[in-house]
Amino acid sequence: MKKLVRDTLIIAVMKSIPDFKRQPLILIVLGLISAIPLFFIAIFSQGMIGQGLIGTIISTVAFIGIAAGIQDITWDRYVKIREMIVTMPVHPLSYALGIAISSLIFSLPGIIFFATLAFALGVLPLSSIGWMIVAITLCWASMSSLGFLISTYMRRASPYTLNNLSSLLGIGLIFLPPVYYPEEMLGSYSWVSLLFPTSNSAGLIRFHSGLSMASTEILMLRWLLLITITAGSILLTAVKAKWRED
Repeated sequence: MKKLVRDTLIIAVMKSIPDFKRQPLILIVLGLISAIPLFFIAIFSQGMIGQGLIGTIISTVAFIGIAAGIQDITWDRYVKIREMIVTMPVHPLSYALGIAISSLIFSLPGIIFFATLAFALGVLPLSSIGWMIVAITLCWASMSSLGFLISTYMRRASPYTLNNLSSLLGIGLIFLPPVYYPEEMLGSYSWVSLLFPTSNSAGLIRFHSGLSMASTEILMLRWLLLITITAGSILLTAVKAKWRED
């Protein structure tokens, strides 16, 4: 366990600090990508600014998480970093967690900025901070695991294909489900929001911030589903990820 944690931290630092130094403006670019729907909400529906801000927070961590799991590993193959790590006694979970933590480091400035804005506008009360952190963490873990698992099973795919795949998954899991908008807008299909870690996390943050209402049973179901999906994705990654050549 001690080695697994140490390897994870080394990979996370190796994957994040150099990029911070080489291209610090990437933080602004990533924040702007997540905020694109928020700009349209501010223009056309100012009454949904609170919903949009919560969606932007979730989008920031989720999009970077799944993109890192696919695109970073693709880049590692290209520059032969992954081959170097594979030859070492490194567990695939250490590599996956290292990549995931590096993506979380990249997303932290955006999360802090949009969360601060939400607190300043009264969208998020201080009592919701703990619940928000837990929901964001679970969303980050599930999306990062999904990205890593997909990338290991598509070792023969070109970087172009994998980059397009990460973009499509980002759109499908972040922009289409009720992440930037309340699930009530889906009417009788609002239950769909429970199936995606992104929309489920956003819905939980909305509930704990007072933007939406739900019964205790529904609230417990949401948390149970989010925890189960996250734990399942991590377990699937640890057991089924194609790490070394068969």
